[in-house]
Amino acid sequence: MHPRLRAVLAEPRVSPTPARVWRDWAVIAVLAPAIVVEGIFRPDLPWRVGCVVVALALLPTILWRRTRPLASVVIAFGCTTVAPYVLPGDPCQLVTASFLVLLVYALFRWGSGRDAVLGSFFVVAKVTAAGLVGSVDGGELVAGFAVMFAAATLGVAIRFRAAARLRELDQVKLLERERLARDLHDTVAHHVSAMAIRAQAGIAASASQPGAAVEALHTIEAEASRALAEMRAMVRVLRRNEPADLGPNPQVADIGRLAGQFRTGPTVDVDLRGDLGGLPPTVGSALYRLAQESVTNARRHARHATRIEVSVAADDTSVCLRVSDDGDAGGARPTGSPGFGLVGMMERADLLGGTCEAGPNPDRGWTVTAVLPREGVGA
Repeated sequence: MHPRLRAVLAEPRVSPTPARVWRDWAVIAVLAPAIVVEGIFRPDLPWRVGCVVVALALLPTILWRRTRPLASVVIAFGCTTVAPYVLPGDPCQLVTASFLVLLVYALFRWGSGRDAVLGSFFVVAKVTAAGLVGSVDGGELVAGFAVMFAAATLGVAIRFRAAARLRELDQVKLLERERLARDLHDTVAHHVSAMAIRAQAGIAASASQPGAAVEALHTIEAEASRALAEMRAMVRVLRRNEPADLGPNPQVADIGRLAGQFRTGPTVDVDLRGDLGGLPPTVGSALYRLAQESVTNARRHARHATRIEVSVAADDTSVCLRVSDDGDAGGARPTGSPGFGLVGMMERADLLGGTCEAGPNPDRGWTVTAVLPREGVGA
């Protein structure tokens, strides 16, 4: 077997398969009376009653075109291939029978490679049979093949475009996990360094001051508990073999620097409230990253914005970050390629056990809200 054909046959079905939605039933509700009306007002159709009945009987295949694409194509195109040989008319002569094109699109959009190959035989057999029985002339036969090929091509194109977008989203999430892993690595390294220093100090002072060794052990115990908590969080993320960033990780207090960081564009106002001193380094770093990304997005995409407000409020259990601007209402904010900034922000918040949401304000502007637990990642 040719390697390319083997690769096509090995292509799996798209997962997860989208559920049936109200639009599918709406299509049925529109096409069913349309088929009947066309049958009534098309006196040129041979055996109009039979054509209408067959078309109506095949109409429900639209409901299973995503979950059972091959079965839908086999039933619909198999019946319409045989119908001209056993009935006085061809149901596909109905203009409303063009819904069969949706089945071809769905076969290549949602089916596996094996489904697409097998279903193509039924599609080709139907178009060929229509030419053999004289239902269509030569020009219409070529047009039929062109329409079916276009539907299949569109299904393949949208399928691979959706797959490419999913890969880009996964890449964004992976990169955000790597950034968080680097932050966690630096935090744990700080704790381990503190334990080593305290242990050396305790050993040096143990001969003359026995109590100093006990105090050092208590300090080491506290640092070890913090390091263990950070290590548990690190297990949840991935990191590539890249040079470590030796610079200090920004924390909540560094958010205030965003107010004077930009000389042009909308002004940035920062308001920090509540007890922000005892936050774990991972939470503080995440809040800064989220605020920085939100401000950057607002400056880049908020049309005619004059002011960006950044507020951080902490209570006993959580910390809330809110970034809003006064840009034009209804302005679209791209959250897709190339940066996928919003996806990365949501991923970082989720890794720390929090949430991140973004959307337009009721009057004008855009708001990003992130809520993180004070203690960072839970169990």
